[in-house]
Amino acid sequence: MRAILAQTSDLDKALDGFGEKDAKTWSAEEKRKDRKALSLIQLHLSNNILQEVLEMKSAAALWEKLETICMSKDLTSKMHVKMKLFSHRLQEGGSVMNHLSLFREIISDLQSMEVKYDDEDLALLLLCSLPSSYTHFRDTMLLSRDKITLDEVQDALKQREKMKSMVQADGASSKAEALQVRGRTEQRFNNHGNRDKSKDGRGRSKSKGKDKFCRYCKKSNHVIDDCWKLQNKEKRNGTYQPKDKDQGNGKAVVVSDSSDGECLAVFAACASRDDEWILDTACSFHICCNKDWFSSYESVQTGDFVRVGNDNPCHIVGVGSVKIRTHDGVTRTLSEVKHIPSMARNLISLSTMDVDGYKYASGHRVLKVSKGSLIHMIGDMNSAKLYVLRGSTLPGIAAAVTSNDYDDCGKTHLWHMRLGHMSEQGMAELVKRELIDGCNLSKFEFCEHCIFGKHKRVKFNASVHTTKGILDYVHADVWGPSRKTSIGGANYMLTIIDDYSRKVWPYFLKHKSDVFDAFKKWKVMVEKQTEKKVKVLRTDNGMKFCSNEFEEFCSNDGMIRHHTIPYTPQQNGVAERMNRTIISRARCMLSNAGMHRRFWAEAANTACYLINRSPSIPLEKKTPIEVWSGSPADYSQLRVFGCTAYAHVDNGKLEPRAVKCIFLGYGSGVKAYKLWNPETKRILLSRNIVFNESVMYHDSLPSDPSPVAIGEEGVRVQVEHLQKTVDNNVVVDDTHEENIDDDVVQHSPTVLQQPQESIAADRPRRNIVPPRRLIEECNLVHYALSCAEQVENDSEPATYNEAIASVDREKWVSAMQEEMQSLEKNGTWDVARLPKQKKAVRCKWIFKKKEGLSPKEPSRYKARLVAKGFSQIPGIDYNDVFSPVVKHSSIRTFFSIVAMRDLELEKLDVKTAFLHEELDEEIYMDQPEGFIVPGKEDFVCKLKKSLYGLKQSPRQWYKRFDSFMISHGFERSKYDSCVYIKFVDGSPIYLLLYVDDMLIAAKGMKEITTLKAHLSSEFEMKDLGAAKKILGMEITRDRKSGLLFLSQQSYIKKVLHRFNMDGANSVSTPIAPHFKLSVSQCPTTDEEFEYMSKVPYSSAVGSLMYAMVCSRPDLSYAMSLISRYMANPGKEHWKAVQWVFRYLLGTSNACLKFGRTGEGLVGYVDSDFAADLDKRRSLTCYVFNVGGCAVSWKATLQAVVAQSTTEAEYMAIAEACKESVWLKGLFAKLCGDDSCINLFCDSQSAIYLTKDQMFHERTKHIDVKYHFVRDIVAQGKLKVCKISTHDNPADMMTKPVPVAKFELCSNLVGLID
Repeated sequence: MRAILAQTSDLDKALDGFGEKDAKTWSAEEKRKDRKALSLIQLHLSNNILQEVLEMKSAAALWEKLETICMSKDLTSKMHVKMKLFSHRLQEGGSVMNHLSLFREIISDLQSMEVKYDDEDLALLLLCSLPSSYTHFRDTMLLSRDKITLDEVQDALKQREKMKSMVQADGASSKAEALQVRGRTEQRFNNHGNRDKSKDGRGRSKSKGKDKFCRYCKKSNHVIDDCWKLQNKEKRNGTYQPKDKDQGNGKAVVVSDSSDGECLAVFAACASRDDEWILDTACSFHICCNKDWFSSYESVQTGDFVRVGNDNPCHIVGVGSVKIRTHDGVTRTLSEVKHIPSMARNLISLSTMDVDGYKYASGHRVLKVSKGSLIHMIGDMNSAKLYVLRGSTLPGIAAAVTSNDYDDCGKTHLWHMRLGHMSEQGMAELVKRELIDGCNLSKFEFCEHCIFGKHKRVKFNASVHTTKGILDYVHADVWGPSRKTSIGGANYMLTIIDDYSRKVWPYFLKHKSDVFDAFKKWKVMVEKQTEKKVKVLRTDNGMKFCSNEFEEFCSNDGMIRHHTIPYTPQQNGVAERMNRTIISRARCMLSNAGMHRRFWAEAANTACYLINRSPSIPLEKKTPIEVWSGSPADYSQLRVFGCTAYAHVDNGKLEPRAVKCIFLGYGSGVKAYKLWNPETKRILLSRNIVFNESVMYHDSLPSDPSPVAIGEEGVRVQVEHLQKTVDNNVVVDDTHEENIDDDVVQHSPTVLQQPQESIAADRPRRNIVPPRRLIEECNLVHYALSCAEQVENDSEPATYNEAIASVDREKWVSAMQEEMQSLEKNGTWDVARLPKQKKAVRCKWIFKKKEGLSPKEPSRYKARLVAKGFSQIPGIDYNDVFSPVVKHSSIRTFFSIVAMRDLELEKLDVKTAFLHEELDEEIYMDQPEGFIVPGKEDFVCKLKKSLYGLKQSPRQWYKRFDSFMISHGFERSKYDSCVYIKFVDGSPIYLLLYVDDMLIAAKGMKEITTLKAHLSSEFEMKDLGAAKKILGMEITRDRKSGLLFLSQQSYIKKVLHRFNMDGANSVSTPIAPHFKLSVSQCPTTDEEFEYMSKVPYSSAVGSLMYAMVCSRPDLSYAMSLISRYMANPGKEHWKAVQWVFRYLLGTSNACLKFGRTGEGLVGYVDSDFAADLDKRRSLTCYVFNVGGCAVSWKATLQAVVAQSTTEAEYMAIAEACKESVWLKGLFAKLCGDDSCINLFCDSQSAIYLTKDQMFHERTKHIDVKYHFVRDIVAQGKLKVCKISTHDNPADMMTKPVPVAKFELCSNLVGLID
């Protein structure tokens, strides 16, 4: 367009605004040129584009608008043009010149979008776009030179096309003949330019068969229509059809409609391919002659037909759609295509396309069909001057095939299915051996079921990084975690590989979070050594490489990041293969040396040292150290890993001058060897060494009936990390040194018997895991407490043998002796013979290591003798077993009163609490292990008083304690049976009992001291002073500010450590919105069941649940969600549990803050609606505060499905009402406040429902049990008030909320960080 304007009085200057001058300063001549250029451009625009640019008033503005529309540089336009470039193909028999023209047009569009390609890449793309007939041409171009340009390929193609046209002009004449339309004839010239005088319009020939050439068999004297080879092939395939006289002689054929005889289409019979489509302007509908091409097909029985030029009828037997692949590689569908088998060619009706909104135009022997600005079809003019579609036909699937009428293709497909979708190669072998009757193997049809069943991942081509120097491209990856922690405490290995030299650096890490620090150290080191910068870093998408700080560090340093796509480690193949090579070599060296797997880091470090000195194929068999440093490696100092080494020592004149060690590798930064001394369990570095490489260390050891694997005991020495230097030759790390050869302390056999050798004594401790079952709400606290005890007991001995074999042997023995003395003092049993028909109950020792009351105090070791009461028989050995314990809500309410009234708070412990009540049943028990009376080994213990573990022990103890408290004037609360209160001179004394732990609170210490004295006179008590801890909850007080803090920081850290989550990245909320958990995510395959069987889901949920029950209301929604799937959890459920762990990692020091305020009991309630994806039930959530701090909370699914949000909120209010009645009674009993409770709800309709006594249509189906809230409200005990959703703290217990809202709700319930 710019060229046209330039030829027309230099109008192209108007496109630039005449030198970017202001329009107001234009001269009259410039304004005239601008109007003329504007009109000329508008005349060349299509209607749809013209409508968008009519408002443009100048040629420059119009040109800029057209550039925005047609030459957009956005990503979508670039992708579309690139797709055209990559899918551009030359069809067989197509015009090479048109192909080159379109290729240059696409390149021009890319250049206008500022997309640049290397000239060699464009040349290769052009070669790839050529069809298979150009294979010889392509090979000649590629093999004859080292480099190639686009101009060379274009020139070669043009020369080849010229030579081809010259050969065709000399060897064959054109077969195109006259076309007749509506009886009009046109005289044509023959090949020699002479006028044809024959009647039928054909040129005369001097001799029969002269100038004839067959394009099929490549022979002369006949044409393709008379080729006997082609006819024989069609007869064998069953597709041969005798040609009519008009069809065989090359005459024009006219297709007309039978209704009015109007001419529809004209085409020449000299088309070269059967699958060609001719673009016809006169055909009124699309016509196809091959039924196999239809993708959808419907038979026609009406007898419709069309007539051709000789008035012969052609019957229409079906209608359907056909899919074609056009020039740009896009699959398009022709609808309403008529199936006419007697037609020899396929027609595309341009008139039908015109009706559908398409437009077509022709020029320069090319016809284009477009819609809007997008070209859909292109037709090239052939030798018969007909436009043939540039594209191909896709085979359809609509052709009906029956078992009685199969062609060869259908039979092949049938046998393919019969043989279980056998491969084509296998079927070819069966046909070759004539084992399949009546089947001639033909081309396989597309089988979608084979794709579904046999589809494999796409093969990865070998990637080539054309790096020019070191540090241009760097690969990194993390291996681990290792099943065995290394002797230095490492669990992971970070490997960094330079792509140019292939040198590898290993870093051994304890946690994945250390990756960033290790990478920074490596980067500083190599950049200082080489004075070069790291340019590109290739890693996977792991969080250790994709953290914000890592990304920011690389961005600030100008380092480009290359990431792999998820689940595609092949894209980081250099690092992955290097890790495999390192671990394979390390495994071989450990096996050869017979060393323990805890030396894996030392073996891997040595493997990296040797890999850097090994020839590499990518480096043309050079070594990485040679490419990196420029000098060859020295191999004279290499030794066999794990061999026997004798290091020089000087321990005295008469002492040995060498110590026997194990060779572990080569020192870093020093010219010395690294050795392991099995006697001292230390690593040392020395250069004065004598090696015996023919003998491994384990082979040199004397025979021992019970050998110990080398390195079984752990000494924390990290490979290539900082160590403490003792002298020039010895390097040790004393911070993690352990002495495992301590002598066993001997005790008197009259008190403690030595354990006898048995198989059970050496058996490892079994991992006690609770059954995976759905925990009922009533067992929630009990199950959470049992999981919490597992966390606390993780490092304690499980059996008597483990206790006396542990490093704390003396302390455990002292605790057992103290327990036995207490039992003897209490007269718990007598030693007697076991009567006949009686069965003795077994017993065991339980060991507990309790932390000190303060961080400075040492831990306390306690041992408890427990009877195995599970073997007792109901009705014979025991009757009643129930014993109440104080509720956690009561404890928190008690703490709120202590903080409000600034009371003294003390804690007591009852020694052998269960041993103070006489037994009503006759029970015998085995003698305790380790304390069997000498000479009476066959005797048993006849129990006189209750003992821990017996079914009736808790009940007996509570009855005894309750009667004592009542006798001393205490009143038992009817709201909690373990809460006692007594008024002395108007001042209350509180006591809370949890089994054998007591909390006492009073205004002054005098009353507490008096109560302690009374208890000590009746029971053996232990005064623990001011309360610091109760049931795993830590109590901290600030008496000056009147604050009391309740937290579980120590317990949470133990839980995180137990489940290996203490090194994870923290998050801000307990659960994220993207977790949509449901039963559909439960395991369904054997692999998923196998994976989840190794996941401690139930134990993890129980441990988290105890934190929620005690002091963390912020976990309520998350625990309600993940605890629903304990019966059959899946991977997504486990990810949600890990998310909760990550939240606790960042909020482990969060606590409840009780203050000295005048606020009474206040409740908040909320509900979601049908958020449960499985049963569509709603969630009931409430929280009650005393003094601005939560004392009771709950988040649980409702028992029935609510039909509206009002119903859900109403049922939630009813549940909260029950809790408010209980809390109001307890709170009134403890502090005397019996005022009405305000219960806040954000649903106005639910509030009205609590006050409305009517049963109307939309509420009459609600169960009567939910309507008792109306009675409570009517009695004035409860007032339901409206609150904004934004101010309702219970909102965080119904769904995942944003961080800001979550922090606000946490503050409203007194939870602070």
